[in-house]
Amino acid sequence: MGCSGCRFRVNFGKALSKVSVFFTMVLIFTYFFYCLTGFCDSAPRAAYRQETSDLDYDILDDLRPPRRLFPDAPFQRNRTGSEDAPAEPSENTLDSEKETVQSNGIPVSNTFGTKRFPQAIIIGVKKGGTRALLEFLRIHPDVRAFGAEPHFFDRFYDKGLEWYRNLMPRTLDGQITMEKTPSYFVTKEAPSRICTMNCQTKLIVVVRDPVTRAVSDYTQTLSKNPGLPSFQSLALKNSSTGLIDTTWSAVRIGLYAKHLENWLQYFPLSQFLFVSGERLVSDPAGEMGRVQDFLGLKRVVSDKHFYFNQTKGFPCLKKPEGSSRPRCLGKSKGRPHPQIPSEVLQRLRDFYRPFNHRFYQMSGQDFGWD
Repeated sequence: MGCSGCRFRVNFGKALSKVSVFFTMVLIFTYFFYCLTGFCDSAPRAAYRQETSDLDYDILDDLRPPRRLFPDAPFQRNRTGSEDAPAEPSENTLDSEKETVQSNGIPVSNTFGTKRFPQAIIIGVKKGGTRALLEFLRIHPDVRAFGAEPHFFDRFYDKGLEWYRNLMPRTLDGQITMEKTPSYFVTKEAPSRICTMNCQTKLIVVVRDPVTRAVSDYTQTLSKNPGLPSFQSLALKNSSTGLIDTTWSAVRIGLYAKHLENWLQYFPLSQFLFVSGERLVSDPAGEMGRVQDFLGLKRVVSDKHFYFNQTKGFPCLKKPEGSSRPRCLGKSKGRPHPQIPSEVLQRLRDFYRPFNHRFYQMSGQDFGWD
């Protein structure tokens, strides 16, 4: 009796041990099966973390917002939306610039294309309409543009051409890379530096009546610094003599002929397109047709893309598909100008007249500012 009980306990223990081994093996095989079929997420998570840490700097540059690319740029200018400062992303950022994100978190646009130096640059002028032109151009599927103003050829040239190239968006074959920095036109070193990069670069200059441009420039500065002296005290060396102060940047920028002379030492006139800031407002589709032709693009941007905003006083882009509202330039555009004495404006018109005529001759276009 006692021995049969011992044999029962021994056999039961062996059976229990075999069952335990069986279930253990089942659990192990189940675990490996799930890992092989992709349901085991512990190893893939670790691999992904390693994978993202090895991303090249080109992709990381695209993932960062443009503001981070300029840690040493004057912060106060960024907050005002000045045309000569690196711009922050705003409500006006085009949908095409926003990255489409896959389920793995890597932007689609970062996985295709190549970073190239710009084939075309909007080089000026400040308060001429350069932001509007860039936003209108970015509608075109064959244009990829850096949204901020990189200021490479005037402020950050010491960072090197590779730094500049890495700022640019990725483009596919047949697409044009562009950027705009209006202060290039009045920067003495900019032409030679751009030619060092590529002497075949196409150059776009948006010009506007220099008197109106100067008042607009002053209005923008006044919005940041309400204690600014009056326009006439800055524009005139002496109120009694009426001599114009050409050392004031708002006046000096409007000497288009003088600035163009500097550029023509490095680039032929055929590589320039002069866009009328006035016609960009009154006939945006017509001016955009000229720009697209100059860039060798199919005329995609047309009348159907624009409507005139009576409140702002300039054209806006019609509501795109998938968007809830039309797109207009920001609040910093279309500010009401202060009242300037008519005699001061007339003195400025008289001062600019010979320079304007010289510019008409050099560019081959009469902009009708007189």
